[in-house]
Amino acid sequence: MPAKRQEHTSHLGSPAIEDYLEQIHNLIESKGYARVVDIAKNLEISQASVTNMIQKLDAEGFVVYERYRGVVLTEEGGKVGAEIARRHEVLTRLLASFGLDPKTVHEDVEGMEHHISRQTLEVLTLLMEELEGNAELLRKLKRKLAKNSA
Repeated sequence: MPAKRQEHTSHLGSPAIEDYLEQIHNLIESKGYARVVDIAKNLEISQASVTNMIQKLDAEGFVVYERYRGVVLTEEGGKVGAEIARRHEVLTRLLASFGLDPKTVHEDVEGMEHHISRQTLEVLTLLMEELEGNAELLRKLKRKLAKNSA
């Protein structure tokens, strides 16, 4: 009998919703606020599409949206947004530490961040922290990777 699938780091099941909550979280962290225009710019989609999703997120209790005033995360939305941002950061740091080009890292992280269990994220976090603290091990692994790629 196959092993039971581990719990995902988020319970939303929708990469689009996760992307919105991550963007809102990041905007609030960096600017102190999140506006529809900024979310649309960062996600490279129309403001009308963002407004529709923000209204859905408001109805589901992840954000509070006031037209012309911006978006605020609820407690639940804040938890999910921070969790998604953490996944993104861990995966980005891990892949970037091997010298992958930024475009590849970005594309791969965008695909992986929505499909990773809590357990796997903790393993990758541990690996990333160990590699960041052990330059010799990282150099050794990069050399092996270069040999395998040649």
